[in-house]
Parts: sequence; structure tokens; C-alpha cells
Amino acid sequence: MNDAAPAPTPAPAPRRARVRAPELIGRGGWINTGGKDLKLADFRGRVLILDFWTFCCVNCLHVLDELRDLEEKHRDTLVIVGVHSPKFVHEAEHQSVVDAVERYEVHHPVLDDPELATWKQYAVRAWPTLVVIDPEGYIVAQHAGEGHANAIRTLVEELEAEHEAKGTLRRGDGPYVAPEPVATDLRFPGKAVLLPSGNLLVSDTTRHQLVELAADGETVVRRIGEGVFREPQGLALLPDGKVVVADTVNHALRVFDPATGEIERVAGTGKQWWQGSPTSGPALEVDLSSPWDVAWWQGKVWIAMAGVHQIWTYDPESGTVEVAAGTTNEGLVDGPAAEAWFAQPSGLAATGDRLWIADSETSAVRWIEREGDGYAVRTAVGTGLFDFGHRDGAAEQALLQHPLGVTALPDGSVAISDTYNNALRRYDPATGEVTTLATDLREPSDAVLVGDDIVVVESARHRLTRLRLPEEAVQVEAVAHRTRREATEVAPGRLRLDVVFQAPTGQKLDERYGPSTRLLVSSTPPELLLGGEGTGTDLFRELDLNPEFTEGVLHVSAMAASCDDDPANEYPACHVHQQDWGVPLKITESGTARLPLILAGMDG
Repeated sequence: MNDAAPAPTPAPAPRRARVRAPELIGRGGWINTGGKDLKLADFRGRVLILDFWTFCCVNCLHVLDELRDLEEKHRDTLVIVGVHSPKFVHEAEHQSVVDAVERYEVHHPVLDDPELATWKQYAVRAWPTLVVIDPEGYIVAQHAGEGHANAIRTLVEELEAEHEAKGTLRRGDGPYVAPEPVATDLRFPGKAVLLPSGNLLVSDTTRHQLVELAADGETVVRRIGEGVFREPQGLALLPDGKVVVADTVNHALRVFDPATGEIERVAGTGKQWWQGSPTSGPALEVDLSSPWDVAWWQGKVWIAMAGVHQIWTYDPESGTVEVAAGTTNEGLVDGPAAEAWFAQPSGLAATGDRLWIADSETSAVRWIEREGDGYAVRTAVGTGLFDFGHRDGAAEQALLQHPLGVTALPDGSVAISDTYNNALRRYDPATGEVTTLATDLREPSDAVLVGDDIVVVESARHRLTRLRLPEEAVQVEAVAHRTRREATEVAPGRLRLDVVFQAPTGQKLDERYGPSTRLLVSSTPPELLLGGEGTGTDLFRELDLNPEFTEGVLHVSAMAASCDDDPANEYPACHVHQQDWGVPLKITESGTARLPLILAGMDG
């Protein structure tokens, strides 16, 4: 007789919906695999995360950073595959995707899917979206937007334990093959500024440093800030000769003194700003979110806060930051600064009475100016999130493609680094005309006036290119594009919107300080919705569609905060999950009356 206590029965694995994962297909082929084509079967036995991303999208870049620790910790059981799903025409070019994979240090296989074939197979609706597939090839979760790293970490650990016990987990090296390094003085430079010495200071983004070049724009004088910066971008000369730097991935501003070489953090905590965080206060105590460019205007440093679609200011005298324009909603809306919408502002240029803005995701050039006691936002070129191209002429019909930089010219006009058109453009407020100054550049991201010349940062050619400002415009063939995503067919009348959110294992919605969820709904055109627009705290909404319209775009922004579900823990860890969707709708009698959007989990 054995008197030993029986071994405890292991807790049953959590029950999950089991949906077979579709095959991975993409006409562009595979990157970071050493030339090998991969199939879904190659990942059998491993936990697989598909990261649907596009390289224009700052939220996608945030998710790449969120996943790095998870990828490293579970590298023998987990494989992350980036599925590159382009928004812009330029992003459908294979070499552009190869460049982006290197630029953003993507250390896992990437499937180049220029025709969105795999995107459609997985019914993805937004960038970024993460899909988790178990070792037997079944989809077990889907997450849209940012802030899901903790939930996915918990799920990966559950899947590891479950499939280790079942004998269906396979450990070992993954399929990632690092590309050969390339020797160049600069690697994907971002922005540049002319120093009082006549030298040029460049943000060498992928190498995480600044580089000072001699006046020829080629000879390296010194490298600055190794180990300090992470993907620095914007640079602005301050009145005292120092340079303020947008330290983008560190979510901070730093000041560099060319005379002493000293670098000092002046704004940001190093943590990313989330909804509900302070939007003003002591600069070193307020979180920032991917500051992409900076400019000195009207006695302050103005910040293109790409990560939250806003413009902020930093006041060196008071040592404070605050929001200056934008609501955090993504889109193109003019008017009083506090009510304006931006979409990833990425370039700034100051003149006497205007602050010019390259608003990249709306392919727009906009400006801020004084109006009464405050500021107002206006648009010079651009119509919204989905229209882009290369077309000159009257500004109201001209088209750009994801511009990242603007440069004020001596005659009052503005040079535009029209990044995804590989061109330098010009907007003249006096005539209201847009022209093309130069083509055959490679992803220009900024330009600097040097005497009678303009020096262009050719980011994807890893160099500065000096051009003489032309007397006449270059003639180009006009092209126009719209972002092409399949429209969701919905029935006329009442539409039920459900944002699906399931709190991660061991967590619950955080209701300690009021509602922990937020839902904002609007449409393009605004008249598409007769009811249901606006902000609320429920993650569902009844929408009334206008019968006079047969198509339009529904804009949905959702946020949910969840915390560790442990009553004994006075200070539980909390996590914010958020995502914005732009859903093209087609209204037909045979369409659905319910629109589910997955923020986290599976739609039951």
C-alpha cells in the first residue's frame, strides 16, 4: 500500500476557439530567410505570431519595439513573421520593403505581400494587427493596435506549457537569416541642420547617432551620441547655437552642444505616452510619443509628435511641455488648434508667421498660424488619409505621397520632401501652385538650404545630395491613387458596431477610476452617419447609416485598460490597448448588419 499523497492534477489548458490558419502567400517573396521560401508547415511545432504591418505606420513601428523582448526571451519556441501589407504604392515596391526591414532593424522573417493576399486571407482590417497561431497551426488570438505585448507574452507562455505537455512543441533555431552588413558613412539618415560653422549635422537614424559632416556634405568630422540615441530624427538649431534632437524611439528630446559635445535630455521620461497620461507639465516628467521633428518658432521648440498625431511645444525657459494642436484622432481636420486632426506629422519648418507641417499619413502639407488669442490649423495640399499620388498644379487638386519633410525657401515658398514619390516638390502660397523641383531621389526625408543650393537627405541612398534650386519646374506625368482595401458590405439603416476586447489571462478591466474603455466613432463624409458618432465608454455602438450614401469610410478609435486581477496587490500592473481603424464601407441590401472589430481576442 502506498501512503504517499497523489500527485496534483495539472490544471486543464484553457479552452480556445480553434480556427485553422490560412497559408502565407505574397508575390514579393521572403526577406531575412537567406533566400528560402517558407510555408505555414515550416512553423509547425512553434508558436507563430504574424505581425501585419506597413513601414509608413508609426504604430506598426511601436509594435516592432514592443515585441523585441518577447522575441528574444522565447527565441527557441516562438517565431515572429512580419507580413508587410502596403498602404502606399511606394510600399509595394520590393526594394523599399527590403530597405525598411533594415532601417527598422527587423530581426525576423518578413513576407512581402504587395497585393494584400495574406491580409485578406486573415480578414485583417487595420495596421498593425497581430495574429497568434499555436504549434498545431490554429489561430488562437488576434490583436489590433498597440499595447498587447503583455497579453501576448502570457498567451505564449500558456501555449508553450500546453504543447510541451502534449508533445507538440518543437524547440530550436528559427528561420531568421541576418542580411550582410553594408559599409556606408550614413545609414538611413533622417534629418539635417546647418551649423553656424558651415558644417552639417545629420541624424544617422539606423546607427542611432548623430554625424557631423564637413561643408562638402560628405567628409565625416565626428560621430556623436553612440549609446545615447535610438533612431533619432529631427534637429533644430536653438538661438544659443545648441541643437535640439528628436530622440524618436526613446520618446525624448535631447540638446546637443556642438562646442562641448555634451548631450542633455530636456524632455520626456523615456516612456511612451498613452491615452490618459498628462499632456502638460514639467518637461522631464511628461511622457512623449515618437517625436519625429522639431523647429524653433515663436520662442519655443515645436514638436511633431508623430506617435499621437499632435503638435506639442517645449519651452526651454520654463522647462515645460504641452499640447499645442491636435486631438490624437487621426485624420485631416482644420480649424482651431485644439480641435484639429493630424495623421503622423513628421516634418516642420518655421517662417515668421507660419509653422509648416508635413503631415505624412494624409499626404498633406499644412500650417499653423496665429488666430486671435490662439492658433489655427490650415491645409495647403492634401485631402485625407486615402488619396495620394504625384500631381502638380493648383494646390487643391495636387497630390503628394507620404511627405516627411518641409523646408522654408527665401521667396516664401516651401520645398517638400515628397518621400514616397522620390521627389522634391514646391508649394508657393503666393500662386497656390504645386510644382516638382527634382525627381530620381530615393526617399528624401528632409532638405536644408545652404547658400543658393538645397541639400537633400536621400534616406534610402544613405547620403546627402546637393542640388541647385532650379529656375523651372520638372515636368512629370500626373498619377493619382487611392488606398485600396476591400470595402465591407453593410446593410442600409441600423449597423451594430462591436469592438471585441477580451482581457488577457490574469487581468480584468481597470474600473478603479471610472470606465476603462473608450470608443470614438466618426465618418467620411460626416453625413454618412445620421446617428452614433461621437465618444462613449461602451465598446459597442448602434450606428444609423444615411440612405443617401452608398459608400464611405467609418473611423473608429478604441481604447481599453486592463490590470492584474489580484486583490492582494495594492499596485497592480496595468496595460493600455488601443487602435484606430478606417473601415471602407459599401452599403448594399445584402450586406451585414453587424461590424465586429477585434481589439484583442477572438470574435465569438
